[in-house]
Amino acid sequence: MTTSLPLDDLRVIELGSLLAGPFCGQLLGDFGAEIIKVEDPGVGDPMRQWGREKPYGTSLWWPVVARNKKSITANLRSAEGQDLIRKLVTEADVLLENFRPGTLEKWGLSPEELWKLNPGLIITRVTGFGQSGPYSSQAGFGSIGEAMGGIRYITGDPDRPPARTGVSLGDSLAATFATLGTLVALHYRTRTGRGQVVDSAIYEAVLALTESLIPEWQIAGYQRERTGTTLPNVAPSNVYPTADGEMILIAANQDGVFRRLTGAMEDLELADDPRYATHGARGANMDELDGLIAKWTTTLGADDLLQRLHAASVPCGRIFRAKDMMVDPHFAAREAIVKVAHPDFGDFAMQNVFPRLSESPGQVRHVGPSLGEHNREIYQDLLHLSDDEMSSLHAAGVI
Repeated sequence: MTTSLPLDDLRVIELGSLLAGPFCGQLLGDFGAEIIKVEDPGVGDPMRQWGREKPYGTSLWWPVVARNKKSITANLRSAEGQDLIRKLVTEADVLLENFRPGTLEKWGLSPEELWKLNPGLIITRVTGFGQSGPYSSQAGFGSIGEAMGGIRYITGDPDRPPARTGVSLGDSLAATFATLGTLVALHYRTRTGRGQVVDSAIYEAVLALTESLIPEWQIAGYQRERTGTTLPNVAPSNVYPTADGEMILIAANQDGVFRRLTGAMEDLELADDPRYATHGARGANMDELDGLIAKWTTTLGADDLLQRLHAASVPCGRIFRAKDMMVDPHFAAREAIVKVAHPDFGDFAMQNVFPRLSESPGQVRHVGPSLGEHNREIYQDLLHLSDDEMSSLHAAGVI
């Protein structure tokens, strides 16, 4: 257990809900920032109810995305609730929100108004389409950003409609870039003393991952298409069957690695065959090459195949599921999965903090809090509200 965390001198006020904003809060909180999450009274963030599996009616997603955070309640649609936010930002470094553009302005909480109270405040705004442009006012979930950013079109099998990954990729990407932007803005503030707006749009976060997709179209007139389990002209790099019914991914598209693969296959002549001797030739003949490799892999069980490939220094591996990660020795050695105390489930396993820093690592300190758990701490200890003021705000439905 570390006693000091690298961001423990930062206070973040997290507004909004679901994932695109809160995942940014999770990442900052992992490294020690005090995350004060503001939720609707009596209801809270819908993430408290979301997730495929809900044992005993309890979300298994909320403890992860809200880990290391403090929960307070405030009705942001009321003047009293908005005034509480104004008081909070005077004591904060970052305001994080993922409302539709214009919402903060409608509540009298525009950046210009907030900077009058705290000129150094960083205002991180995560939306579907950004704070400007003709689409900015439209509702934008992660799936729409994935479609507009280009990743959906090129994902899946060529003879089927575009596919999606099994996680909220667009939301998480936008939040990750929002975290990067927040840290850059905080660094810039050390020079200028001034805050600024960090504008992270889901579709642009997705677009940022599309490699050379844009110049391929602009310069070469080439449109990337869906290619299933492979990338065009990159071979061998695919999933191959084994004799015992498992699937092993082999990535040996570099010339030297491919020669090592042919050595493991005991077929060195394959590396000198003109059809496969170069990266370009292998790409042009990838279907035939994949067939030859699959014919070999199906003669071996998965363990034997992996042993041979590892001995030959050929990149390879199983397709992992959650249950595989939980028992894998490499995951265990690097503590990639951590167990944290949960009030209902006891030891609660989740992914650990990432990236890992050698001198100032982050830490999962607790699971997502109960609704309004920190009202007294924040409103009384930080804002110095009296018991009578707290009672009055609670009775009025403000907190």
